[in-house]
Amino acid sequence: MTHEGLPHGGPLAGIRVLEFSQIIAGPFGCQNLADLGAEVIKVEPPEGEAWRQFSQFMPGESKWFQSLNRGKRSLVLALRDPEAQAIVHRLIPEIDVVVINYRPDVAARLGLDYETLRAIRSDLIYVDNTAFGRQGPWAQRPGYDIVAQAVSGLMALDGKLDDNGTAPTPVSSPVADYGTGIVIALGVCAALYHRALTGEGQMVETTLLNTALAMQGSSVMQLAAADEIPLAKMARIDELRAEGAPYAELQETYKDRGAQGALNIYYRCYETLDGAVAIGALSASLWAKVRAALETDFLGFADPDLDVTDPDQLARATARVREVEAHVRQFSTDHWLERFEAHGVPSGPIRFPEELADDPQIAANQMVVDLEHDLSGPQRQVGPLLKMSATPPSPQGSAPPLGRDTDAIVSSAGYSDDELADLRSRGIIA
Repeated sequence: MTHEGLPHGGPLAGIRVLEFSQIIAGPFGCQNLADLGAEVIKVEPPEGEAWRQFSQFMPGESKWFQSLNRGKRSLVLALRDPEAQAIVHRLIPEIDVVVINYRPDVAARLGLDYETLRAIRSDLIYVDNTAFGRQGPWAQRPGYDIVAQAVSGLMALDGKLDDNGTAPTPVSSPVADYGTGIVIALGVCAALYHRALTGEGQMVETTLLNTALAMQGSSVMQLAAADEIPLAKMARIDELRAEGAPYAELQETYKDRGAQGALNIYYRCYETLDGAVAIGALSASLWAKVRAALETDFLGFADPDLDVTDPDQLARATARVREVEAHVRQFSTDHWLERFEAHGVPSGPIRFPEELADDPQIAANQMVVDLEHDLSGPQRQVGPLLKMSATPPSPQGSAPPLGRDTDAIVSSAGYSDDELADLRSRGIIA
């Protein structure tokens, strides 16, 4: 591989993407496009994007950055300078897609807004990613994944509290960010298809908030015929708020699934002798298989004759759940995985992400790829999200060191060697 250009294959071969984004959502979306064969040019400030500086293991390099920016080219521009903006404008005629996550006023001030760029290339596809959307009272607010999780309800739905048991904590993985990255790639592919049919470009808008809402479809959905219990729960939470109740009490009220949740032996995780295991059974036939694997005749919430309003029945049923849990704890994870598999129960061990790069199932399906980084050497990371038989996605190389491709990209816009030297001496490129 040369630094003049990365090898390209896949269904988006020949598509050129100019990326103005940082942190997770935009970079992940553009990494997916690179895996699909697009040439992605990542524009960074002279100091590099923020994620390069987060938990650096060597100057200008972090695992976060390298895991989200593979297969890209790095172009360093001091975009506040009009001459740097002019470089972008000279590149745009050969660019198919722009991905940006600036505030509207910032993009316009830098000459990177949709109206300015599509005046240069009319069929440009322009992806505008924001936290909350371009309309409404929060249109100008910045926001990260943690804020999107909070305002969308995703954090409360997950229901975890901090070590003090007082404040909520986000879902461990920044799912609104990663999910939005997938939405960005989806939007680009759909817009490219539309352009192929009509010749028209367009603006595509994505938001962290919309993605987080979509991940909770049935909880956000309002359906009067089915919402008696959720409405009663929310009414009680409103009362507690008015009383000044601590957040933990609100969360406990929200999390309460009643006796049905307490009597769940079918769709849950169990502690084993040497770890933990998860099972998932969502049908009557699978419930019977779970009972057979667990060697119990206890029906749990599947018992049609169980009256959970009867304290004695509820107490006896709860004691049976504890018996099942104690039985599972007597044997190893491997023991239970063998039993669940033999009985046809969907199951799996609880593992840590650091254990997975060498997992035989993951390796057999090529979910992890081996790459060589220019500065930090060999690495293994999660590969493309999908397989395609005719146009297979593949990594186009590791993440680029800062500014590695600046000269080649700027010269492709018609700048001479002397002009490059002048721009570099004045800090406009690097």
